[in-house]
Amino acid sequence: MGLKSMPKPTLKKKTHPPKARSLKVRGKTTVAKAARSAAGKGGFTPPTPGRVQAILQRLDELYPGVTCALTHTSPWELLVATILSAQCTDVRVNMVTPILFRKYPTPKDFAVLTPEQLEPDIRSTGFFRNKAKSVIGSAQKVVNEYAGNVPDEMHKLLTMPGVARKTANVVLGSWFGQAMGVVVDTHVHRISRRLELTQNNDPKSIEQDLMKVLPQNKWIEFSHQIIHHGRAVCFARRPKCAECTLEKLCHAGDKTWSTVAVHKAAKL
Repeated sequence: MGLKSMPKPTLKKKTHPPKARSLKVRGKTTVAKAARSAAGKGGFTPPTPGRVQAILQRLDELYPGVTCALTHTSPWELLVATILSAQCTDVRVNMVTPILFRKYPTPKDFAVLTPEQLEPDIRSTGFFRNKAKSVIGSAQKVVNEYAGNVPDEMHKLLTMPGVARKTANVVLGSWFGQAMGVVVDTHVHRISRRLELTQNNDPKSIEQDLMKVLPQNKWIEFSHQIIHHGRAVCFARRPKCAECTLEKLCHAGDKTWSTVAVHKAAKL
């Protein structure tokens, strides 16, 4: 009777734990293990009151007493400057407006212009044809409906040509001291997403999210601080993360350097 051949034992493959993701920047490697990420794989961490307070505290330390970057001496000048700042740097606007306001000192002076007359004065701010129509239209409304005074109410400002919530919030906050909302410009848009204060991508929704997580007495100052931070450190491309005081509170997926786990969903 022959011997039955014994079946060969099956060898189990050795399994290895997944490698921790690393972020290589400037010759250094920061290991970001999945266990360190509260958001899981590339997720989003909703803002907590403690983290929001820590962000605000660091912004206060970095930019104490910061004010609006647009040069102005009246609510009308601020309104015009904000209209001109769309798709344009504040530096450029501040180069244009002093000459502009010497030439046309009051809303009445703007109200009698044609767009063709105003366009050469604001050409360097870009989109000058639409901006000329908006400035003149707003001047006419201020003169004809508000006795030459810029109104201090949101619903009235929003009826003016070229004025949306961003512009209205700038005027109400920076001149009248009314915290009716949060100014959402390109810097606030970008950095609020990076800091995981919002997941939204449109300004209206971002503003609503920020109004929910920020104390109202910080709405005005927060925007000024973030705008300054965006110009100095947190650029859209190649932000200076290694120099950023907020770095340990930021898990943005597009950081250039990190000591904390990054979240893919938190980026521009």
